[in-house]
Amino acid sequence: MQGKFISMNWTKQVPAYLLACGLVAALPPLPGSALRDGQHDFDFEIGTWKTHISRLEHPLAGSKTWVEYEGTSIVRKVWNGRANIVELEVDGPAGHIEGLSLRLYNPQSHQWSLNFANSRVGSLSVPTVGEFRNGRGEFFDQEAFNGRIILVRNVISDITPTSFHFEQAFSDDGGETWEANWITTDTRMPDGAEESEKRAPSNSPEQDGNHDFDFEIGTWNIHLARLADRLAGSTTWVKFDGTSVTHKVWNGRANLEEFETDSTQDHIEGLTLRLYDQQAHQWRIYWANSKNGSLDPPMIGEFQNGRGEFYCQDMWKGRAVLVRFIWTEMNTKSPHFEQSYSADGGKTWEINWITNQERVQAPAALNGNLGGPYDAAFLLRKWQVRSRFENGVGALYSDDSVVSWFV
Repeated sequence: MQGKFISMNWTKQVPAYLLACGLVAALPPLPGSALRDGQHDFDFEIGTWKTHISRLEHPLAGSKTWVEYEGTSIVRKVWNGRANIVELEVDGPAGHIEGLSLRLYNPQSHQWSLNFANSRVGSLSVPTVGEFRNGRGEFFDQEAFNGRIILVRNVISDITPTSFHFEQAFSDDGGETWEANWITTDTRMPDGAEESEKRAPSNSPEQDGNHDFDFEIGTWNIHLARLADRLAGSTTWVKFDGTSVTHKVWNGRANLEEFETDSTQDHIEGLTLRLYDQQAHQWRIYWANSKNGSLDPPMIGEFQNGRGEFYCQDMWKGRAVLVRFIWTEMNTKSPHFEQSYSADGGKTWEINWITNQERVQAPAALNGNLGGPYDAAFLLRKWQVRSRFENGVGALYSDDSVVSWFV
């Protein structure tokens, strides 16, 4: 598992391990060779793993002391393998590490971006970028560590059906020499181990906002209206219909939504990762579209009095604009979402995206939590109907009725 999963007990090294870099060093294509399709390069990792981590206590300081951790990693497909999410939880003498990694495949560059978050921080790192060649994955970035700019290299190797090896190394001489500081060996656990390895929820205040998005957990029918053009006086709206599936991460302190809709002329396949910052008591919302496999700047905000507002600054047609998300009607079966742009610093706002959603009701026997390697997201892709799977029992829906049960 990635070395970016870092204990918050040694905060001076957090910026490096969280990939807080400004530049990315990517592997160039091999001379005379075509870019290969690597969108399924991480399929080998889907499943549940027993994880052993060895971490060098003080990188780039002549340290010879290593700290050991043991725990589990769970890896799930997104976008049928063109993305995936990793949840890791390990413990050792130096403390407890709970993190996630969102990996996205860019079909244009044929590279992967790896984005990490620690549950105590609640924000994604700047991505490390690279690819697999000849059974070996290499991913690079440039970042600050202890006040100096260094190179970081992640290597995934020795891949077999039941194990693989990960190593992170730092270089402070432009890549001439490398010092390994995080070594992981993952061993596959048997099918069905995922449920038995689930841990007790982390102790955190129940009313501080970390469960504000619990209303989104589940499967939804989506009705979307998107303005044909933004900040251009357009009054033409394009309608989309589709489905979304949202499941919990970190017991609700984060969640991942898969989103797929169609109009008569267009198709949208995206994902949203929402992370709760326990220190700021705010949420960060990250959006990615499967067409480019990259994350937009995070929307940041919170819920107050039954209304969620989230803001960021982004670029639109070469100009800086403010972006606003608004969530309302969360306590109903049809939550409402709006996106707006402002070109005048927030004095006026133009709505350009409206979503209304209707919950797909599951049988009473299902408790509303998604999970497992064959969850609702998998079924939606395979059968293109509304669907649900839990605890070994699944149901397919059509026109809000159960078509069939299976085990």
